[in-house]
This record gives sequence, structure tokens and C-alpha cells, in this order.
Amino acid sequence: MTRLPTFFVSHGSPMLALDAGNAGRVWAAIGHDVPRPRAVLMVSAHWHHPGSAVGGTAKPETIHDFGGFPDELYTLHYDAPGAPEVAHEIPALLTTHGYAPAIDAERGLDHGAWVPLRVMYPNADVPVLQLALDMRQGPAWHYRLGQALAALRDAGILIVGSGSLTHNLRDVFAPPAVIPDYVTPFQDWMHARLDLHDVDALLDYRRQAPHAVRAHPSEEHLLPLYVALGAAAGERVTRLHDEVTERVLAMDVYRFG
Repeated sequence: MTRLPTFFVSHGSPMLALDAGNAGRVWAAIGHDVPRPRAVLMVSAHWHHPGSAVGGTAKPETIHDFGGFPDELYTLHYDAPGAPEVAHEIPALLTTHGYAPAIDAERGLDHGAWVPLRVMYPNADVPVLQLALDMRQGPAWHYRLGQALAALRDAGILIVGSGSLTHNLRDVFAPPAVIPDYVTPFQDWMHARLDLHDVDALLDYRRQAPHAVRAHPSEEHLLPLYVALGAAAGERVTRLHDEVTERVLAMDVYRFG
């Protein structure tokens, strides 16, 4: 079986479920260009569980985990099947690396998962499951988690981290209505470090990257990148997209491998 690449996608506003725009064209290309996976393992910024957890339901519901958006958004559903057999393989794999994730038999798909997936696989015919972040832990823990997951790539599992390369919602509506001066320098620093595969600097981004704390007041939207990076096992990094939307959301998409 062909070893699959891993990806980090910036999922943007839930409104992209109605019109995914430029990012959507990149998401669609991933679904078209990558060999059809046995299942997709989504690592979304919007699910947190101590020690991590795996979604094990056979029919994951569509979770509308947002408020204040048009009614049309809440009628959307993504009815892909789950992958409970894969879910039960993952804890055994991770236990050998010192992790002990739970299996959540009811967890559905939050918008960090289903918004890009409905563009990547619009027929909802590829099984999907999610893996939770542990917000008590930082980049190094999640990077090692990705390393522990790397063997799944040889078993037909597509690993996708879904977050945002910058994510400071307090700045979305702050005047003036231009891209704040911290967004592009942070994008450029991350791209340069990823291109060089400078893992030590990336794991220490909070101190080394320009404007890191303003770009990420909390880390949940960047941690999925570290899972995808860890699972890539040092393979080639390619930036597929680097648009900025909503003034402050860097929509970078990276392919690893």
C-alpha cells in the first residue's frame, strides 16, 4: 500500500461551509490528488480531551459547534461513515509510545473536521474519525503524538490536522479593517522554519516566532500542525496555500510527504 502524505489545513470561518473560496479549491485538490484512503483521521482544533481520545462511532453526527451564523449553516450535514475498527487500532498503537487515549463511542465531527471534509470528499463516502488534542500539553507532546501515529500512513489512513496558522478572534473586528502587522511575519517565520525542517525552533515557536502570542493567544489552532508534522517523519514540506481571510486568519495549507 502506498504511504500517504499528511496535511495541515486552516479551516477558517464556519461560513466556508457555504462558500469555501480559494481554500476550498486547495481542499478539493487534496481529495482528488491523494490516493483514496481507507479512512481520514482528522485532528481538529475543536476537540480537546485529557490524554487525547479517538472517536469510535460508526455514524458520526455533524456537530454545529458555533453560534450567531445564518440559519442555512445549521441545516448542513456531513454524513460520512465512521471508522470504529480504525479507532480501536489507534490506542494499541499509541500505548507503545506512552500515550493512553480514550475511545469516545459517541463523538461526532466538529466544524474543524466537516467543513474541509465536505469539500475534500463531497460524496461523504470515505470513513472519518477524529483524534482529540490535549490542551494541557504543548507542541512537543503533540509532535510526538504525530510521530506515534506515523505507521497509520502505511495502513491507508490519511492524517489531517485542522486548525489555523494564525487565530486571534479578538482582532477580527478591531479597527482598522486591514490585515494586522503581525499576521504575515508569523506566516513567513513558520514557512521558513517548516521549509528548513527546523523542528527545534518550531517546537519553541512561542519564544522564537515574531508576535507568536498575538497570533495565537491560545494554542489549540496551531497544535494540529504539530501532529501532522510529527507523522510526516521528516519528509518534504510543501505550502499549498497562504491566503489571509477575516483580516487575521492565515489560511495556510501544508502537505508533508
